[in-house]
Amino acid sequence: MTAISAIDVNKHYGDFAALDNVSIEIPDGSLTALLGPSGSGKSTLLRVISGLEVPDTGRVLIAGEDVTALTPQKRGIGFVFQHYAAFKHMTVRDNVAFGLKIRKRPKAEISARVDELLEIVGLAGFQRRYPSQLSGGQRQRMALARALAVEPKVLLLDEPFGALDAKVREDLRTWLRRLHDEVHVTTVLVTHDQEEAMDVADRIAVLNAGRIEQIGSPRELYEEPANDFVMSFLGPVATLGGKLVRPHDLVVSLRQIEDAVPVTVERVVHLGFEVRISLRDADGEELSAQTTRGEAARLDLSEGQQVFVRPGHPAFDADVAAPAA
Repeated sequence: MTAISAIDVNKHYGDFAALDNVSIEIPDGSLTALLGPSGSGKSTLLRVISGLEVPDTGRVLIAGEDVTALTPQKRGIGFVFQHYAAFKHMTVRDNVAFGLKIRKRPKAEISARVDELLEIVGLAGFQRRYPSQLSGGQRQRMALARALAVEPKVLLLDEPFGALDAKVREDLRTWLRRLHDEVHVTTVLVTHDQEEAMDVADRIAVLNAGRIEQIGSPRELYEEPANDFVMSFLGPVATLGGKLVRPHDLVVSLRQIEDAVPVTVERVVHLGFEVRISLRDADGEELSAQTTRGEAARLDLSEGQQVFVRPGHPAFDADVAAPAA
């Protein structure tokens, strides 16, 4: 089933096309990431889905209902922003309960729901604290609990971890994936962080200049990018023979092999299990290759050494590491 449909959506700000005839379907129960650079239209699309922005043309359906003309309050959504505006004078418990209280739910129901959510988000021992007494990551978990309290049809997250440091973001990504697997609410996550999207989402929609370039699973997009933009945005790339290739798909050889290009080793950097080899071709163009520690040890590369590279699959080309007899 489809939980959210955006159909032929256009949104302009003056002469700037924030969304250019965008259509997307979000499957029920999925966690879909809207990924793209600044100005690509990802946040605008999320705001159109939420009702915070009105499209110039096009429609938005949630659970099969046309909600294009409805206010955000009537769309059955939960929304979490990058900078979450908590009620500073309320405790964690009261912040999470707020949406239920204004809907005049029975006190016993509110108490049970809040207890359940605080347990799920790992804040059961923080009920009486105030937002100022929480870390940034804890405040965002409180924000998610508050958004989930009213049992929304869909959960919309706009760069929810963008203001947090890298380690906290990484921890919250893992936590968000577990949370989604537990509550199964249809979730749309806006992010410009490729690693975050690949780590968390079931499906990724890559946006660029107000258009959707490709939609698919993280593996589909990484292994079968629709174009050079998708390929370059989803991870590091190198240019070889005028074509984009991924660094870990470059085979480095000590001898001339078919379709290989001569290059000079500029630097060898050991990054734990992986080794990054910085190279320069005859035209002065820089590129890099990635390989394992074992493969790097077999190659025994040094700065200034001439080697050969070609696109391929290093795991299946170990024999090329050996010099010619």
